[in-house]
This record gives sequence, structure tokens and C-alpha cells, in this order.
Amino acid sequence: MATVEYQRIGKSFGAFTIMRDISFEIADQDFVVLLGPSGCGKTTLLRMTAGLESVSEGDLLIDGNRVNNLHPRDRNIAMVFQNYALYPTMKVYENISFSLEVAKVAPAEIKRRVEWAAETLNLTPYLDRYPKELSGGQRQRVAMGRAMVREAAVFLFDEPLSNLDAKLRAHMRTEIRQLHNRLKTTTVYVTHDQIEAMTMADKIVVMRAGKIEQIGSPDAVYDRPASKYVADFIGASAINFLPGTVVVADGRPAVDTATGRVALEATTTAKPGEKVVIGLRPTDVVVDDAGPLAAKSVLVERLGHDAQLFCDGADGRFTVSVDKTARFAEGSDVHFSIPPSKVHVFNAETEARL
Repeated sequence: MATVEYQRIGKSFGAFTIMRDISFEIADQDFVVLLGPSGCGKTTLLRMTAGLESVSEGDLLIDGNRVNNLHPRDRNIAMVFQNYALYPTMKVYENISFSLEVAKVAPAEIKRRVEWAAETLNLTPYLDRYPKELSGGQRQRVAMGRAMVREAAVFLFDEPLSNLDAKLRAHMRTEIRQLHNRLKTTTVYVTHDQIEAMTMADKIVVMRAGKIEQIGSPDAVYDRPASKYVADFIGASAINFLPGTVVVADGRPAVDTATGRVALEATTTAKPGEKVVIGLRPTDVVVDDAGPLAAKSVLVERLGHDAQLFCDGADGRFTVSVDKTARFAEGSDVHFSIPPSKVHVFNAETEARL
């Protein structure tokens, strides 16, 4: 197993700098997810870790050793690619064993490792098949098996589930996390899917335009997003944002918005008169006839286990999670409330959490 440390990492292509001052550490056996939209730098950072991209600035350490100029094969890492990167002319057994054969590992040891990986990943019945004869999930497991037999210190995953359908993605999320728990390998996993990040990670690194927005556990980035960007990116249901001004009402801080007045916790650092944006998660908002927020019902989207109520308010579209049995006539007035402890407050200019 191993630690991975990024010390003021930067990446440039000619005169164009796409990443600068990336610094954080991955502890031994941690499962860390690099999360962000396309172009944020997450895959570039993963490829630098693998040695497939050069490091322009800073130091990259694996187990305390600087590896900036170390060849990929000498870094003791294994990588699972987005497109699986399987050899179509080789059967499953050969795909898994190929890297060991190149490394001139003893045949008996190759057989032991391949059979162990196949049994672990439920691939034993498919060892004599070609990749074209496998499903997407089975191909992904072959790619994982190829990484496993290397017995590497660090596993790297580059959006491995993006080519799978929704049901299979959910299944493979569980398989990858179970595999991590069993092998106890240090894992770096890249995705743009916040559900993958929330369900699999020990720690999430949220990235934006080549910079780190926040590092924390799934609960931390969900419950206390460091910025409006993080709050918007994390969460299965899109968060509601309302611009407003901080006021003092009945001796307590609050925010006046066009949709209504929202009370804040007494401990807030937001100052009276400050321009802010508040974030209200749909699951935290409560339909309340006496509530201070008002909007008009537009549509109820039923999801089976619950439902989403879409409303139009003075600040635009507003979403609330409601019971699946709830009924709202289109155009009817609906009022809401939210506990002060569930209100996320961000500076309107910097978008940083207050």
C-alpha cells in the first residue's frame, strides 16, 4: 500500500497554464475521488499520477518518493481506463495475464494471480472468452482484474463507469467499493458523477478550472459546501439558490429574498446589509402553509419512492422534495419553510461560504 502526495502541482501546455498549486495528500488505503465537470483538470491530474503526463511544477510523491521523472512502469501503480483498453484478439485470461508475462513473472505465479483475480471478480467462467463476447460490466471487471494482478500500491480509475447504463453503474459502484475494502489499496478515482463520488469515496476532491474548491468526506462536502459551486455540484436534487440581503429581524439574522424572508442561525458570520446567495436543498425545504417562502405550483415529478414539486417563485424555479402521495393543483399557491440550520449562505461576490 502507499500514500500519494501532491505538492504545489502545476501543469502547462506551452504558455497556457491549466493547473496551478494543487496540494493535498492521500493516506494509505484511502479511496479518494477527484470530482468535477469536463475540463476541470481531474483526468490530467490522474494522468500525471500515472506518469502519462509530465508535471510542469511542484512535486508528486508516492510513498514519500518523488516520482516526477519516474517511468510509469516503475511507479507501482495500476490504471483502469474509461474504455477498458482490452486487447480484442486476446481471451480474458490473456488480457489479465499479459502485463505479468511482459514482466517475466513465473508461469505458476501468473496462473495463481489470474485465478485469484477471476474468482474475486466472478470471471472464472469467462476466462476462455474474447472481450466481444462479454457485457460492458464483464469487460470492466476484466480491466479491474488486469490491475489487480499487478499487486500495485496505488489503483487509478479514469471514469470507469461512464460507458455503462444506469443500473449497471449502480451495481459496479458497489463492486468497486467492495473490492477496495477487500484489497485495502490506495485508490484515486476520477468521475464527473457526484453520485459515484458520494457513494464510493472516503474523501472527495472537488475541482474547478484547474483548482481545488473543497476537500472533505462526502458528508462534509454535502452538509457544509465551501462555495456556491460545490453546493450546486453536490446533491442528487439540484439545490435552490435565492439572492438576497442580510437583515436583522426580531433580533435574529435573516435574509430577505424576493421569494420571502429566510431565518439564519444566530452564529452566522454574515453581516447586516451584506449581499448573499442562500442555498436551500429540496430535501430540507418543508411545505408549510404558514411558511415565509411563497411560490406557485408548476409540476409534480413522481419518482416512485418520493416526488419533486417544481414551483415558480419571484426568484425563478424552486424545487421541493415531497411525499409521493402529495397533490398540488397547477398554479396553486404553495408556502414553504426551512430550519435555519439547513440554510447555506454564500457571499454574492466571492461565492464563498459564510
